Amino acid sequence: MTVEVLTGPQSEQLLSGSGRPTTRPAQTPVSMIERMTLILDAFDGSTPTLTLLGLAERTGLPRSTVHRILDQMIRLRWLAHAPGGYRLGMRPLELGGLAADHNEIRDVVSPLLHDLCQRTGMVGHLGVLDGREVLYLDKAGGRLTASIPTRLGGRMPAHTTALGKALLASLEPSIVETSFRDRLPQLTPRTICDKAELHRELTRIRHRQGVALDNEESLTGIACVAVPIRGRGAAVGALSLSGQIGGERTALDTARLARVLVEVAHEAGRALFPRHARWR
Repeated sequence: MTVEVLTGPQSEQLLSGSGRPTTRPAQTPVSMIERMTLILDAFDGSTPTLTLLGLAERTGLPRSTVHRILDQMIRLRWLAHAPGGYRLGMRPLELGGLAADHNEIRDVVSPLLHDLCQRTGMVGHLGVLDGREVLYLDKAGGRLTASIPTRLGGRMPAHTTALGKALLASLEPSIVETSFRDRLPQLTPRTICDKAELHRELTRIRHRQGVALDNEESLTGIACVAVPIRGRGAAVGALSLSGQIGGERTALDTARLARVLVEVAHEAGRALFPRHARWR
């Protein structure tokens, strides 16, 4: 995902020494992440190696600034020295591999999720854990999807969702403790905001073989059941089924939904890791 670095409504088109059009921000980027992004974006398939002068021309940053940032980016493995200049380092490649893993998960699991939603008439989600948040890789449910304001590529605080709690419960408690040192944000009156209570909830989920529940904790009027997709180590993702509750709508049949979710999660795990699939 590319970080937007244009800080003004207009940008100035320049030509680098190679004749390549370069978009220079109307205002000089101030933050380090903006400057790093400019430098990373300067590389492309036709010019995998760039000199210090070439990077300064393409980014519009002062040569001294580029030189100082390059030293740090090399130390952190974003860039590496190359004959004739600099090239991308191993860290972008490693992160690209993680993105490819997410694509593989979606390619394998999405057909199972869409079939499940057709059978149950529920809204389904596929998500992965990204720090303290859940990242949605897919959403299914036909016309019912509009009733739940989530989206592909969207995020939610992990502790507020069934998906997130199913994923957090697959981690060691010490890892969860390290990740949640700050105050837990509250989205609804039912959101778990106390860290001790969150740990107790995760323990209950582990005793239920990973089945997690969300009873209006992320969205008022929405309940959800989720289970992890397991392979090697911690869960690689999670599946959930959601529906509206309250008023004339009865509570979800969580036991039935959990059973079908577990079956699909097993199938997804076997497909993703045919030699290593296991439930723990």
